[in-house]
This record gives sequence, C-alpha cells and structure tokens, in this order.
Amino acid sequence: MLTRRTLLAGLLAAFATPAAAADHPSLVYMRQVAKDMLAAHRQGTVPAFMRAVQRHADIADISIDALGKYSGNLQASQRARYQKGVATYLARYFALTSRDYTVAKYEIGEATVDKNKDVVVTSKVFLMTGQTYNVSWKLVWRGGRYKVRDASVLGFWLTNFQRKDFTDYLSKRNGNINMLITALYG
Repeated sequence: MLTRRTLLAGLLAAFATPAAAADHPSLVYMRQVAKDMLAAHRQGTVPAFMRAVQRHADIADISIDALGKYSGNLQASQRARYQKGVATYLARYFALTSRDYTVAKYEIGEATVDKNKDVVVTSKVFLMTGQTYNVSWKLVWRGGRYKVRDASVLGFWLTNFQRKDFTDYLSKRNGNINMLITALYG
C-alpha cells in the first residue's frame, strides 16, 4: 500500500537527484563564467572581456601552450608581461568577434571528464538571428577552484588557433618572444 510518507519520500528523491547533479561545482562555476561572458558580450568592450578573462581563464597554461615549440624561449623575467599580453589578446579577440555574433542567451549542459582528467562542460549559445551553436568548455582545477583552459566552438579548440597564430608569428621573427609581447600590446 502506498502511504503518504512513501509518496513524499519518492517525490523528494526524484526532485533531489537532478538538483544535486545540476549543482556539481563545475556546472555552478560554468554558470558564473557564462553569466560573466554574456555581460561582457553585451558591453562589447575590451575592458569588459578582460575582467572575465582574468577572472576565469587559466592564463598561465594557455600562454605557455600558445608558444608551442617556442615555450622554452620564454624567460622568467618576461612571463608576467607575456601572460598579461595573452589576456589582452583574448579580450580583444572576444570584443571584436562579439560584434558579429550577438548572443541572445545560453544554456549550460552536462559535465564529463576527458582522458586527461579535465572536466568538459557543454553549452549551447543562441544568437539573436535564431542560429545556435555548441560550445564545449575545458576546465582545470587550479588553486582550489576551476579555471577555463580551452573552449571549442563548432568543434574547433581555440588554443589550437592561438598556438598557430603565435608560432607563425614567432617563426618569422626567429622565435623572439619580446617581439611577440610587443605585438600583443599593440
């Protein structure tokens, strides 16, 4: 016989399970990233995106990865200025492209763990034009919190494009990191 207590327990279990899954720390974090990125997108300025990039991006790893085979050329004395230049590069890129892709809203999907033990969170972006596209966010655990390590738009990981841009630039300048740093600020 089904009692009121059994029914209530069943309903609580049914409603508690999805909420607990939705509240995984990576998803909570991604909701904040998405909120900050959408706010920056609506402003469309480099400073707005810079705040989001500095708050959420794993700039230390992104900047080293972007150097590819030239990562050994980066001197310790150049690191801080270079990393700030990478953050500036990303903020400028996002501000520039935000003009062409007006975002109406977003949805955060599921979180999975990839072969490298990074968390990948799926999302869907809805443009004002009615078009949609999927974005996957690779998260890493740094300093007791998640950081965004990479993003895949339409199946293309952004760090691969950035690495190609940076290594192509450096290959034409004998691997001179100072020239790249100057260009990142220019």
